[in-house]
Amino acid sequence: MYTLGINAAYHDTSACLVRDGRVIAAAEDERFTRIKHGKRPLPFTAWELPYHAIDYCLAHAGIELADIDRVAYSYDPRLLLESHGESISLPLEPSAHRHAGLAPWEPLFLSYIVNAERQLVNGVPHRLRARFRRAKTDRRWHWHFVEHHLCHEASAFLASPFDEAAVMTLDGRGERTATSYGHYAGGEYRRLGQVPLPHSLGLLYEEVTDYLGFLRSSDEYKVMALASYGEPRHAAAFRDILRAGPAGAYEVREPRLVERFGAPRPPGAPLERRHFDVARSLQLVLEETVLELAGWLRRETGAENLCLAGGVALNCVMNAKLRDSGLFRRIWVQPAAGDAGTALGAALWIDWRHNGGTRGYRMDDVYLGPEFSPAEIESSLRRGKLLYRRMDDVAEECAALLAADKIVGWFQGRMEFGPRALGARSILASPISPDMQRRLNDIKDREDFRPVAPAVLEEDVAEWFVNGERSPFMLFVFDVAADKADRIPAVRHVDGTARVQTVSRAQHPLYYDLLKAFRRRTGVPVLVNTSLNTRGRPIVCTPHDAIECFWTSPLDALVIGPWLLEKEAA
Repeated sequence: MYTLGINAAYHDTSACLVRDGRVIAAAEDERFTRIKHGKRPLPFTAWELPYHAIDYCLAHAGIELADIDRVAYSYDPRLLLESHGESISLPLEPSAHRHAGLAPWEPLFLSYIVNAERQLVNGVPHRLRARFRRAKTDRRWHWHFVEHHLCHEASAFLASPFDEAAVMTLDGRGERTATSYGHYAGGEYRRLGQVPLPHSLGLLYEEVTDYLGFLRSSDEYKVMALASYGEPRHAAAFRDILRAGPAGAYEVREPRLVERFGAPRPPGAPLERRHFDVARSLQLVLEETVLELAGWLRRETGAENLCLAGGVALNCVMNAKLRDSGLFRRIWVQPAAGDAGTALGAALWIDWRHNGGTRGYRMDDVYLGPEFSPAEIESSLRRGKLLYRRMDDVAEECAALLAADKIVGWFQGRMEFGPRALGARSILASPISPDMQRRLNDIKDREDFRPVAPAVLEEDVAEWFVNGERSPFMLFVFDVAADKADRIPAVRHVDGTARVQTVSRAQHPLYYDLLKAFRRRTGVPVLVNTSLNTRGRPIVCTPHDAIECFWTSPLDALVIGPWLLEKEAA
């Protein structure tokens, strides 16, 4: 039985395919269209379905759309209507829009979502029609609209390593909520409560992101990085804006950021001390609030484990504060915590419900995207009339380049699902040179304050990072060990922390072997790992994307499958 999950209502459009309880493929549409986030999260873009990601999932399984048994769409339009005091049956008639008391754009938004099933069949791009055509006359699926936050929750607890856990999702927006709480135990899930819109941690962070001159619903991670440079001088103001209440509730008052902090920063303008301080104050109050919410959830459930999802759960500094609080013994964060992960959650939830609550999947890695054989890669190299050679030992030869301070594009195996490059589509470099962060930010045309992250052998993490533990998805920060700080300065952020990815042989054998080979040469089991892309572009997907990125950036080499490309020194 095949269940197809689709996320399309907002942004990070994505698809996921589950077969008999197991996830076999998942990808964001941006990787194929080369449009960052797939689209902007606007009401009049809700019609844009992730056709390319769906096509990939079908191709990976060797099936057509008509062979799908269930389709799960990660948004339920009925809930949006009910939030306006109406209960209107679907499909919606034009008169229903006029009388539902909706905002001007919401009828269009709802129409696109309600008609998603028809759009899936009739709106497919011409060049992708082969796997979609038969569905016009021969489809057998059952269509399910699934609550957006339930999809976030399911993506966490149904993919986690836990049989029992508290569940918290912290997001920007759903149909009518922004935060949800639940408890997974005994093969059942119980919703404990929600925080209704407009009160939203994610929307508040978006508002400050925009105020600081960055792109909302895209650049929130930049604000998190910026916060490390500031002081919490405005914490009192943010505590007035964001107030935690009893039983997991909180209130977000009108921010009035200009009134409180002065004129907003124009995009691209120089950063001032006040910008650092605003970011730091927001980050601190977010952490304080989430700790209060998590404390209530711990008392309410008695659970020792916590599952997190929602876009706010990508805040790795906040996650580390939760981990270090001791409220929970173990914390698992969905690697695709943002909206892309709702495609996975929708598919897992519907499959789980139809399988009588039986789980057959644990998310041990995120390598769920396309991969390419050596022959397919070589075909792209030949077509480009490029000079390349086949390596005898990929890990050893790449380690030699890295030890010589070369910056290397690394393209191996199946592409990652989610926003982090984790050793399949990465740029790798030595962490030993203090200048490496600047060089990498220059290659990617990034702001100077942006940190780069370390990948470390799992067995060595505790030696190099304080209280280091398994962290395969780069979703927590750790302090760099004091006696190692001078050896890996490139990955040590201004606050002394690093966003760590641990690597095991089971997770990615070749990536693991590369780290071991680098350790043999340098005595350092750590590499800098950042995503293989340049500014404003999604992480690469295909050999063509990787080659284009290599030749349009100052990368020194590209290790792509068993093949090596190098540039001549200037």
